[in-house]
Amino acid sequence: MAQAAPVPGGTSRPGRTPEMERRRSDVIARPPDVLDARTHALGRVAVPVVLGLVYGYWVAANNRDGGPVTGWNWLLGLVSALVFAVVCAALLTLGPRLRREVHALSWSAFVGCAYGFLYSQTGSFFSTQGSGQGPHDDLVRSVLMSLLWAAITFIVFFFRYYVREDAYGRRVR
Repeated sequence: MAQAAPVPGGTSRPGRTPEMERRRSDVIARPPDVLDARTHALGRVAVPVVLGLVYGYWVAANNRDGGPVTGWNWLLGLVSALVFAVVCAALLTLGPRLRREVHALSWSAFVGCAYGFLYSQTGSFFSTQGSGQGPHDDLVRSVLMSLLWAAITFIVFFFRYYVREDAYGRRVR
């Protein structure tokens, strides 16, 4: 059976180690950064673009409702993807500078608006013949569902920022 070779200055068993004894108590240990700065910079651009493309395709697919792909449908998807990616990139860039309440509120407003627009493209607003419901009922349902998703997002993000940041937005952990 193979065992780890002993190394100078450390112990292989749990307990107090010299490295932990020498460390100041106000220093916060962070996990090692596996990816380099170039990868992080690429990710800051790639994540909003990929999410925007997925969202734009989803909007276009909901809008066409199984019909043929048209130029206007393609343009709607492209513009939706562009707007989603720009707003997402802006929130990822400017969000950490905001206070935790405003940061969580901005993300929840973004999610609520994105969901509401996506739901409005399903076609249920316009194909209400014979269903016994008017477009007003679908609009109210869309707004209420958007508010529900925004409220859930606010609760989750506020808890996340409350646990990891102080009142001024400085990262604690």
